[in-house]
Amino acid sequence: MKNLLLALISGVLLAISWPTYGIPFFIFFAWVPLLMMEHNIAKFSDIKKKRLAVFCFSYLTFLIWNFVTTGWLYNSQLPDGSKSLLAVLFPVLTNSLFMALVFVFYHIYKKSQGTYFGLVFFVAIWMGFEKLHLVWEFTWPWLNLGNVFADYHQLVQWYDTLGATGGSFWILICNVLVFYTIRIWEAGRKRKSLIQNVLMTAGFIILPMIISLVKYYNYSVKPIGTINVTMLQPALDPYTEKYQKDSLTIENDLLKIAAENSVLQSDKKSKIDLYLAPETSLPGIGGFSERGFNNSLLINNIKAFLSQHPKSVFSGGISSYYVYKEDEEKPSTASYLNGQGIWLDEYNSAIQIIPNQQPEVYHKAMLVPGVEIFPYIKILKPILGDAMLDLGGTTRSLGISNERKVFANPYNKSVIAPIICYESIYGEFVTGYVKKGANLLTIVTNDSWWGYSQGHKQLLVYAKLRAIETRREIARAANSGTSAHINSRGDIVDELPYGSKGALTAKVNLIDKETFYTKSGDFLSRICLFVIGALLLFIPGRKYLTRKK
Repeated sequence: MKNLLLALISGVLLAISWPTYGIPFFIFFAWVPLLMMEHNIAKFSDIKKKRLAVFCFSYLTFLIWNFVTTGWLYNSQLPDGSKSLLAVLFPVLTNSLFMALVFVFYHIYKKSQGTYFGLVFFVAIWMGFEKLHLVWEFTWPWLNLGNVFADYHQLVQWYDTLGATGGSFWILICNVLVFYTIRIWEAGRKRKSLIQNVLMTAGFIILPMIISLVKYYNYSVKPIGTINVTMLQPALDPYTEKYQKDSLTIENDLLKIAAENSVLQSDKKSKIDLYLAPETSLPGIGGFSERGFNNSLLINNIKAFLSQHPKSVFSGGISSYYVYKEDEEKPSTASYLNGQGIWLDEYNSAIQIIPNQQPEVYHKAMLVPGVEIFPYIKILKPILGDAMLDLGGTTRSLGISNERKVFANPYNKSVIAPIICYESIYGEFVTGYVKKGANLLTIVTNDSWWGYSQGHKQLLVYAKLRAIETRREIARAANSGTSAHINSRGDIVDELPYGSKGALTAKVNLIDKETFYTKSGDFLSRICLFVIGALLLFIPGRKYLTRKK
């Protein structure tokens, strides 16, 4: 009963720490009951199958955490309009399983090598797990621990040095210190030792926050220029309008919003330098052929609009496809259409349109598992068949861009990073745009699949962390909201509420200085991967030395 209670407490503490409804300070000891549960089973329990017990109790913890924080996935709809139970069950059950397995690995190592080495292994293997979630095809870094302070960004300004992965490391170390303090007290009951450990732990928690607040209030912007951006928010229902309405109707409504917001409210004489449209805002039904951009009526309509607003640029999200010629090499993502006898790739893309120029295109690279990508399709498709989730999006894997791409504006100094929706969760990934010269981050998104829920709220505040990590301002255009202007401290300067139809205009700064995190990326995660390898090699090495003695 005690172990069950400890598992439940950890699950609740992890869940109530999360943005945007939670209080993140619980995260510093949220893991402690779970660590105590494992220690009780490993050292004092009569349970015969201890690994299974640790797995079951930890799985319960992670189920609570995953379900409470990402249960909004249930708002996804199937083609018949009903709620998609699979959309929430698959990620919640699977991610909880992955987490529980990682915790069992910690239990096995700790049992073999003792508490001290075990706790080091715990920190390293969890950091390794979070890194895996940032790079593999089952990618789901939504609950990476460093994200927990997204709503309290004033306290993590040092993410410009260590990134959100540094936040994960900080949180794990603090939990280990709290657990260690409790264990030392239980073992010796020495007040002096208790006071020393409590002070050390408190200092490790509080000092980074103090440093962050000093950075926050002393931060000064040194831009190389400014541009005026209009973020368009058409507020189309993704299930009943966005992919069903006539393409020209959708475009006309979008350009009408743009025309009505073609000056800054604070300065009526200022023109708009960039019109930013949401993810897949065009064409509605179907997609753009990338071989036929120059002949596209929709693209030519946008160019005609821009000709009435000299030196303005249009950027936004589109659905596009590329038809391969018979002799062209076809990537693994290409699909063969039996009825038409052609090979093609479909993309979730960002486009930049300028009059008298060929449109520039970037293809979304970090795809949503089960919706935009069939993970490890060569291995799993023969087993699972066409088991993709049909949530109004694609039913097969999309094509991707293998490198980050930026869009330079010929009329000013701006170079934008065309970040598409889910990509804004990935810290080191976003630095790839900055390394290519981006001095402004733009995010185009359609996170209205889940209605007014924690889904779009969490994705919005996660973007604040990208602003801090790169010290770039963000212009965010969302289909139904929340469109926002975020400054390089992570403050939301202005926003257009969820569900509103219209536009948000903002004067945004262009910043070209690179942060330490931009240059180094998730180096803490890479160190932890090295530590995992060293600790695993330590096992046979230690046995050899013991036998030799």
